[in-house]
Amino acid sequence: MAPPAHSHRSASPSQPSGKGEVSDLKSQLRQLAGSRAPGADDSKRELFKKVISYMTIGIDVSSLFGEMVMCSATSDIVLKKMCYLYVGNYAEVNPDLALLTINFLQRDCKDDDPMIRGLALRSLSSLRVSNLVEYLVGPLGSGLKDNNSYVRMVAVMGVLKLYHISASTCIDADFPAMLKHLMLSDPDTQVVANCLYALQEIWSSEASTSEEAARDKESLISKPVIYYLLNRIREFSEWAQCQVLELAAKYIPSDSNEIFDIMNLLEDRLQHANGAVVLATTKVFLQLTLSMNDVHQQVHIEPSDILIIESYNYIHVSKAL
Repeated sequence: MAPPAHSHRSASPSQPSGKGEVSDLKSQLRQLAGSRAPGADDSKRELFKKVISYMTIGIDVSSLFGEMVMCSATSDIVLKKMCYLYVGNYAEVNPDLALLTINFLQRDCKDDDPMIRGLALRSLSSLRVSNLVEYLVGPLGSGLKDNNSYVRMVAVMGVLKLYHISASTCIDADFPAMLKHLMLSDPDTQVVANCLYALQEIWSSEASTSEEAARDKESLISKPVIYYLLNRIREFSEWAQCQVLELAAKYIPSDSNEIFDIMNLLEDRLQHANGAVVLATTKVFLQLTLSMNDVHQQVHIEPSDILIIESYNYIHVSKAL
């Protein structure tokens, strides 16, 4: 019996079989670099997709770094995103490319388009190259003062990333103080929520070794901060509302009048459609009334998952979760 014939399958065109394909990509990218011809961005997108796909399956395409950066000199957001993904991948593992990446991203952090500024800043702060953290300080400082809320939001989280890379650089640049000022003044509640999240993480970490950080952490549950956040709570996202309520549960009011002021302020949160917000509000009520047994005993959750706060002089709420 003749041996079975071996089946021959042609290599997938999306998978490079050697250096030739990468070399071809390099040539095509170089031809498109700086081109403003109609359809140039579409052609770049297709090439960028190939580069990213090769990168994700482990093919070394670091030799295309220069061409990728040159081709990203465009206002096309999709191209920018793919390029940031590419340069971020190679900058972290190749120190020789890291500085080039920093320069490229710093340039885009000053772009006229706030979306590009934000994306560049997010990519820059995500590089996690410890010996180049000083290059982050300037763009992050500018980002915190940017007139666009998206850029400020990204900058706040960038400060937290910087802290995890180099805590001393973050503290020395006085970023925590900037975040607190922004938290108490920014018109965008997502920026405010990001500031609160970052400050809690930074100061909680620093409090064990720094008395100043411990005091700063305590300042987050001071009356001015708590009242400021609670008065804006309806503007926050559901996640941010839970974050604010978690903080408010740690606040100790000075007297019973203040307790009822806060409870009245939060009464409508018990009617919220999101169960997490309702439960977080209930926790605040329980904490506030610990010193008031007659009121505290009237705050409870029924087994049927119906939240009931029985009638009292100030409030009466019934909410099905």
